[in-house]
Amino acid sequence: MLPRGRPRALGAAALLLLLLLIGFFLFRGDLDCERCEREASGGGGDPGSLPRSLTPRVLPDERPRPRGAAAFDGDPPADPGGHNGSDCILPRPRPPKCELLQVAIVCAGHNSSRDVITLVKSMLFYRKNPLHLHLVTDAVARNILETLFHTWMVPAVRISFYNADELKPQVSWIPNKHYSGLYGLMKLVLPSALPPDLARVIVLDTDVTFASNIAELWALFAHFSDKQVIGLVENQSDWYLGNLWRNHRPWPALGRGFNTGVILLRLDRLRQAGWEQMWKLTATRELLTLPATSLADQDIFNAIIKEHPWLVQPLPCVWNVQLSDHTLAERCYSEASDLKVIHWNSPKKLRVKNKHVESFRNLYLTFLEYDGNLLRRELFGCPRPPPPGAEQLQRALAQLDEEDACFEFRRQQLTVHRVHITFLPHKPPPPQPHDVTLVAQLSMDRVQMLEALCRHWPGPMSLALYLTDAEAQQFLRFVETSVVLSTRQDVAYHVVYREGPLYPINQLRNVALAQALTPYVFLSDIDFLPAYSLYDYLRASIKQLELGSGRKAALVVPAFETLHYRFSFPSSKAELLALLDAGSLHTFRYHEWPRGHAPTDYARWREAQAPYHVQWAADYEPYVVVPRDCPRYDPRFAGFGWNKVAHVVELDAQSCHLPPAQAATVRVPHPPRNTSCWCCRRPSSSTSRMPQAWTSPASAPAPPIVTASRPSRTSSTRICPAATGQLPSNTSPPCSSPEAPPDLTPARCPPPQLPADSTLPADTQATLLPPHPPCYLNYLWSLWEGLGRRLPSLLSYGWGSSDPLPQLVWGWFLNPHL
Repeated sequence: MLPRGRPRALGAAALLLLLLLIGFFLFRGDLDCERCEREASGGGGDPGSLPRSLTPRVLPDERPRPRGAAAFDGDPPADPGGHNGSDCILPRPRPPKCELLQVAIVCAGHNSSRDVITLVKSMLFYRKNPLHLHLVTDAVARNILETLFHTWMVPAVRISFYNADELKPQVSWIPNKHYSGLYGLMKLVLPSALPPDLARVIVLDTDVTFASNIAELWALFAHFSDKQVIGLVENQSDWYLGNLWRNHRPWPALGRGFNTGVILLRLDRLRQAGWEQMWKLTATRELLTLPATSLADQDIFNAIIKEHPWLVQPLPCVWNVQLSDHTLAERCYSEASDLKVIHWNSPKKLRVKNKHVESFRNLYLTFLEYDGNLLRRELFGCPRPPPPGAEQLQRALAQLDEEDACFEFRRQQLTVHRVHITFLPHKPPPPQPHDVTLVAQLSMDRVQMLEALCRHWPGPMSLALYLTDAEAQQFLRFVETSVVLSTRQDVAYHVVYREGPLYPINQLRNVALAQALTPYVFLSDIDFLPAYSLYDYLRASIKQLELGSGRKAALVVPAFETLHYRFSFPSSKAELLALLDAGSLHTFRYHEWPRGHAPTDYARWREAQAPYHVQWAADYEPYVVVPRDCPRYDPRFAGFGWNKVAHVVELDAQSCHLPPAQAATVRVPHPPRNTSCWCCRRPSSSTSRMPQAWTSPASAPAPPIVTASRPSRTSSTRICPAATGQLPSNTSPPCSSPEAPPDLTPARCPPPQLPADSTLPADTQATLLPPHPPCYLNYLWSLWEGLGRRLPSLLSYGWGSSDPLPQLVWGWFLNPHL
């Protein structure tokens, strides 16, 4: 039997031994990590002496790599269990909190510009540091991105542009089979193209997506030795091993070679080492035996590293997970948290085959459709100059009174919308002295009008679309799958990203008008379908009237409407007049707002054989053809109503004559929106609601926030926009909420009140419905619309060539009534 104190002594000895063992292992781990840190910071230029977290990993199907070979998965190596483990994990160095990170991207063309936006979104989502983006662009990409970043107004982001056309002569002598063309070689000239005082830069391809803070990538500069100038991730395929197919001859590379989708460049050291002479000599020598580069700049980078292996610092493979056709990238990661940068380096892009491509695709689509407005966030604790105009906007917003009935309207006027011009590839028309561009605006619920519009108008168009980021991608897919739209390269689509509850109709018009490239513009709406030959008639009429000789004139488009969805397109003015007499056509909105088009004088137009002068009157809002440098629309108008009236007032104030035209454009019915409709009392028709003469928006009185009969397109309920004291005293008071105000009786919009002497076809009098039918009709509309896609076009008739009238511009509108 043991003495009473013996168990306690044994227990104490066992505990002491355990503590000693724990301390030994901890002390040994500290020594190992200290060795790793020492080797990482001063290990010299031999990659063979890299710390274990950066050492090469021999793949099961790969022969041992010689000293100086590239690291396939760098950080960390695989443990016996097949996971990315490491005996020693280096502490992640972080740059100072507010250090400015430098990023360079080469971008050219419309499609590449869209890719850059997705890349920038992913960087901004994770970033915690200010960024300076150096964009090497062609003229097309610069025009797009300069407008986008100017209107995006992201804090702590600086943009510098460099002309890619000036750099082309330095690389144009290199034959390149890669789909990127000359622009795929321009990363070679960045040390000389970027400012000489720029010492370090991260270079990115446009097809990469970040899944981590870019500051962690920047911190890897700290691992560079004194001789290392380039940081790259090993190529994650067997391309440079030359065994993918028979007679495959890749450029020389060290082991598997390196991928240049993500590069860390020490620009100061590259300039000192004579980088320009180095890459030119290497490329010249290799092109003596090889016909061209297959992977653009990547082939030349690898040939240089093959000859000078001490120049490269292998980076952890998670910073460039390559999704190519023959990728081995899945050996690089074991968990989603391992991923840092996804590289879609296959020509198939999102259609590439990969074991985990669905997860990668979801990450990409998240940023593709992410609301860019949410990235306008401040970097707290990092004082940086605000974007131009940001301080003035903040002061103006701070002065708004949220109790004001017009608060939403006043805030909308101060909203700066992101603008992406020429969202899709666009080829400007060749210069012609009398050419005309159709200008219009639309939202996602009018996209179905585009195919019919393109069939009717063969000339150039400039269209502004008010969309969310997600809707922009839906629109892109719609155009790409449309046989009609995908073949039209003369239609410029400009996306204005949605923000706020109101529809900025005049801002959209101004965006589309500013991007028109022809001498004249036809200011239309998206619901209009022009006559098939209207484009040719307009150009001939402009020449006939000698509008280009300095004469100020606006061609008025007489407007008509029909109550029928199914409508045979008239082929001449005579047919149109016959339909008008039969009651199938009516002058536009004569039963709702006759003052809007009364000055056109339809009775005179019926008998006219030539254009005649129209005298402007209050509330006149025709659709006109004017020179491109005409006054812009007043952007203070939002929602529906009075926006065109104000514009025509200014045209008249600038002494523009208004001759009506003799040809037509068609407004077709559209599906009813899923909204309720509340109506405010309308002002008296005897009251003029607009100033009688404005010389410019700046000289106009206070913002004319006007009463409208229907609200913004983005609102879920029909709200009557507020009116200010600018309106006469006998107009209806503003509506302050989605519900009707106390002094107004909420009711469904009444059916249109037709004049007593008017007649309708028998099949419409019994089924006349309000302009905005109740929601249950949406289901019936969806059935009708689905059937309509399978029927031949009901508007397939062209204009007759035997019409003796001097046709200019005449039009009618299809009313969205059943």
